[in-house]
Amino acid sequence: MHAITHIPSPGRFKTPPLSGATRFGDLLFVSGTPGYHDDGRIDEGDFVAQFDQAMAVLAQLLRAGGSTLGAVLKVNVLLVRAEDVAAMNARYAEVFGPRPYPARTTSVVLSLPDPRMLVEIECTAVATASAVEAVQ
Repeated sequence: MHAITHIPSPGRFKTPPLSGATRFGDLLFVSGTPGYHDDGRIDEGDFVAQFDQAMAVLAQLLRAGGSTLGAVLKVNVLLVRAEDVAAMNARYAEVFGPRPYPARTTSVVLSLPDPRMLVEIECTAVATASAVEAVQ
């Protein structure tokens, strides 16, 4: 039986009562990650800055759990504004490219927990050294 490993969110700014990621066997589940900086700041109104910061934190959590962006299997992206879809697709392609990309669901939602949040990203990844090396 595999043990469950809980990985805390990085930085000084702590999220609600949750683990930043949870690893079970070869799978790593990363919680919804908004674009907060370590000090709790958020780039209010700037979608690209929030997306980039969320991806930076997500990459930190992947590393802490023994994975990388290249080993991501599935991504869920929550957006508050439909007009950010094109910018999200462009930045997403840069971060996860070149093809093939991970599976993805993108949803436009009414709101996120903090009204300043424009995006929240979660993912599932493979988390073994051999699997990470195989996809790179």
